[in-house]
Amino acid sequence: MQKRKLGNGGLEVSSIGLGCMGMSWSYGPPKDKQEMIAQLHAAVERGVTFFDTAEVYGPLVNEELVGEALAPFRGEVFIATKFGWEANPGDSDRWSALNSRPEHIKQAAEGSLKRLKVDVIDLYYQHRVDLNVPIEDVAGAVKDLIQEGKVRHFGLSEASAQTIRRAHAVQPVAALQSEYSLFWREPEETLMPTLEELGIGFVPFSPLGKGFLTGKIDENTKFDSNDFRSSVPRFSPENRKANQALVELVTSFAKHKNVTPAQIALAWLLAKEQWIVPIPGTTKLARLEENLGAASVSLTKEEILSLEEASSKIKLHGARYPKFHEQLVGR
Repeated sequence: MQKRKLGNGGLEVSSIGLGCMGMSWSYGPPKDKQEMIAQLHAAVERGVTFFDTAEVYGPLVNEELVGEALAPFRGEVFIATKFGWEANPGDSDRWSALNSRPEHIKQAAEGSLKRLKVDVIDLYYQHRVDLNVPIEDVAGAVKDLIQEGKVRHFGLSEASAQTIRRAHAVQPVAALQSEYSLFWREPEETLMPTLEELGIGFVPFSPLGKGFLTGKIDENTKFDSNDFRSSVPRFSPENRKANQALVELVTSFAKHKNVTPAQIALAWLLAKEQWIVPIPGTTKLARLEENLGAASVSLTKEEILSLEEASSKIKLHGARYPKFHEQLVGR
């Protein structure tokens, strides 16, 4: 597995990471703990060094899972987690209120350190921008944690370019985590020029369009009541049917390259910039190996241009978040 650098602060990780949220939360019922520990171990054995979690996943239990599973590999792996919510145990049906007050950030960090079983958090993201707290105060709180040796790098998630600039002026931002894929290309215009200018890494979540770009989902797919996609407008049956045109396009490219649609989607991201590290999530070993195989798929400039030109002509239907979540991004 090749490595890439996120930001200018020396954060070097595997070119593909692993998003761990779905092991405990949001994509149906929580998965078997021992099976997920085995999945995390398998990822390490295959060269993955970058793992993503958050205190609100579960809440809390995903950090505990990641902490226990990766304890034998301290010093070999990098764990990113996130703050900024009132993550109340038992409150698994909805995201609780935002809270990025400096005192809460420092309290949240102590909890994450314990659950992750580490002395320092490798990468600490603000999960969503809290309009009640100036971003300068948020960056200052993380700067304090860095100076105390409890955090190594500062990150933001789903923030606007303006917010990134303000935060970066107080404490250098190592990475931005936001949704980005052939299914959602808006960051190319709104974020990536700023990231390149400031030397900030980009960590796309949902790089496979929440599973849609794998070609395994169509209008007849039934989602579990605990699967958040059941409330996402873009995943309504009629929108899934309308959006199949993109999947068919990616599938045709995949057949030409003798790879899978998921590998084309990930290889496209990797080819966009050297400072992009996608974090596809999966709970299945076969899918993990398929995703990691994308690192070996090379796309020519002509193939990239052809894929982008063809996909840009396809009108995609449905918002990427329900209204509640939509108002929390790009702030």
